[in-house]
Amino acid sequence: MEWNFPMPANEPVLSHAPGSPERQSLEAALAEAYSRLVEVRSYVGGEFLEGEPFPMTAPHRRAHVLGTAYRVGHEAVQRAIHAALKAHREWSRWSFERRAEIFLKAADLLTQKHRARANAACMIGQSKTVFQSEIDIIAELADFWRFNVHYAEWLMRWQPYSPSATKNRMDYRPLEGFVLAITPFNFASIAGNLPTAPALLGNVIIWKPAESQLYSARVILEILLEAGLPEGVINMLVVSGPTLSEVALSHPAFAGLHFTGSTATLNHLWRRIGESLSAYRNYPRVVAETGGKDFVWVHASADSRAVAVALARGAYEYQGQKCSAASRAYLPASRAEEILGHLTEMMRSFRMGPPEDFSNFITAVIDKKAFDKIASYIELGKSDPSLTLLQGGEYDDSEGYFIQPTLFLTQNPKHRLMEEEIFGPVLTVYIYPDQEWQESLRLLDETSPYGLTGAIWAQDRQVIGYALDALRYSAGNIYINDKPTGAVVNQQPFGGARASGTNDKAGSPWNLIRWLSPRAIKENFLPPLDYRYPFMG
Repeated sequence: MEWNFPMPANEPVLSHAPGSPERQSLEAALAEAYSRLVEVRSYVGGEFLEGEPFPMTAPHRRAHVLGTAYRVGHEAVQRAIHAALKAHREWSRWSFERRAEIFLKAADLLTQKHRARANAACMIGQSKTVFQSEIDIIAELADFWRFNVHYAEWLMRWQPYSPSATKNRMDYRPLEGFVLAITPFNFASIAGNLPTAPALLGNVIIWKPAESQLYSARVILEILLEAGLPEGVINMLVVSGPTLSEVALSHPAFAGLHFTGSTATLNHLWRRIGESLSAYRNYPRVVAETGGKDFVWVHASADSRAVAVALARGAYEYQGQKCSAASRAYLPASRAEEILGHLTEMMRSFRMGPPEDFSNFITAVIDKKAFDKIASYIELGKSDPSLTLLQGGEYDDSEGYFIQPTLFLTQNPKHRLMEEEIFGPVLTVYIYPDQEWQESLRLLDETSPYGLTGAIWAQDRQVIGYALDALRYSAGNIYINDKPTGAVVNQQPFGGARASGTNDKAGSPWNLIRWLSPRAIKENFLPPLDYRYPFMG
């Protein structure tokens, strides 16, 4: 192996401060995006397909049509599988170096030539502030593409021991068949990583982006094609979930699922996979990251204002639409009033509106379905005498899907608002007696079925050590004196277990290894010429 890819560095997050070159480029890209209609079509085997049209709109401006997408049916899914399997033979035999160069080039195209355009698409299509967009579709996606090359090279450099007169080696094959990548609306970086991580290792992909993320998915696809991605390797489908699963999960060549979405959807897909096991050529790989009910636990020794900032950012950035967003908090009685005072003061200062107004901290939730679900939880909290509304609680979808960041105080630590994933800007707080901090950790661990992210706040090192042990399986990503969001590739590999997924850690070698099917090869230079062993003499 002669590979010598340089060690990548995390992509810098640009500030977009007033007057900066990146701010000027972005403002021009936003104006261009708002003024031009686009089309998003399924891309299969090098061709863009016709389909049933439907409008794409901006969440913060319901009446503003961004363009038209075209939904396909069963025949297109079958066609995509055929195109992928046709591409498999050649793509799987490309050298790793040739494949890697495509994704490294894509990262450079994204961060240089197409940075403003990609940011504008993510901001408008997913209603993200410029900072939330910059850390997502630019920095994290570029990091995935660059560091995945580094991780894959590291994995494939491992070779077994060869004794005298023997040559042992590992052949790192892709999976036999196609990988189905189903991606969510909330992170364009996930939408870009789930199909490309397996593809880097020689797999072929059927990619279904969320229909509410198609506007920026189109940009990701175009960058990959400009970087030289061959036809049939990644086939993007605008298709309903039931239509896709009916065809893809019953196909003998289905080899793996790379999924980010709801726990309920994963459970449904996994049942369908289990029912079809006898039809598959191989046992499929399932790699999934699902929901979370992420916690912030605070000890009396913590810094109150720092906790409040962590809650303000951790719970409400991107309107709480992060699987890692803080959704429940446990505060000691002696510090609760001070922490909540700081937090509500910050919340009252939040500005809410469209993302192109750079002074806004809060924008719109993604669509009507999400708006109605979040509003129903807010109404549940407002009508329950065991909860107190401390801040927010209002919502309005007359122009866009805007929901005020909302804060509840509960007397019932097992309330639905403490247990169920809301995926919106709603934080519920429970106050515990200071002396019962150990019991509160047990309560936290037993309250929700999820195990994605969490934060421990304390200055007492013994308390931190005790909490880390007590919450060992409560979260796949744990933060000490920090918010539970913001994992960075190569710094905090991301993923959780329990009802939060398979914990295969995107942004690390442990995800990539799932997309390989190693073959051990032994060559004997001096084969024996007599079947008899010495003990037989």
